[in-house]
Amino acid sequence: MSTIFTRELHECYCRWQSSHQGRAIETALENIIASLMDLQPGLRVLDIGCGTGNHLLLLSRLGLDVSGVDASSFMIEEARKRLGNRCNLRTCRAEDLPFEDNEFDLVFIINTLEFVGDQLQVLKEAGRVASRQVFIGAFNSLSWSALANKIQGLFGNTMFRNMRLFNLWGLKNLVKKAYGDVPVSWQCVCLYPQLLDKMGLVPQAWRKDSMAPFGNFIAMRATMLYTFRAHSMPLKVKMEDVGQPVTQARVGSPTC
Repeated sequence: MSTIFTRELHECYCRWQSSHQGRAIETALENIIASLMDLQPGLRVLDIGCGTGNHLLLLSRLGLDVSGVDASSFMIEEARKRLGNRCNLRTCRAEDLPFEDNEFDLVFIINTLEFVGDQLQVLKEAGRVASRQVFIGAFNSLSWSALANKIQGLFGNTMFRNMRLFNLWGLKNLVKKAYGDVPVSWQCVCLYPQLLDKMGLVPQAWRKDSMAPFGNFIAMRATMLYTFRAHSMPLKVKMEDVGQPVTQARVGSPTC
């Protein structure tokens, strides 16, 4: 079942964003997007599950032509207050986007798969409307913060209560089911408890984003590949019913 954000859930999300973890992930996100995605000013971009527009503002700063959708009319109205006419905003379900095939160059799904009812259908819809790349950002189920978030959900934080988490391999498998064997690249935002760092219990290699599958946040890029297959169609018209072949037709004299 999908989780549609209300004012209460929005306040929970804002509290998470203002936390150390939230600030660090949001700060790292701009650099990760720039390194993973082929960004060019003016590209058409869709943010699925745009919320109040935090990531739309980020993408707009990068010179992209941004649009956003969210299942919550409350969140869309809040986004309109922040972005005004700088963005095309619509209220709709991520599983059924009101756009044409390949209408956008890039599609972003950041902290959205955790809250939708049908993750595979959301990815399929994202791939349908994207002509180049799909960017997926999700909390990592194998990180220490995932356990902390689940505990918060048990003790009253409604945002984390029904949230679905992903690990790197599960997310890759979901992408493969949606798009087939397309090129995939990924990075992680790694935030380890300061105590473990000071005790030397965090391997040096894990601190590098691209080599840390146990980071707090997974960022993944899937590049769309489109293939065409020619089908043999049976000839339904009998040859005797066909008129004179073009090769045997008389060609009249050219006239001036």
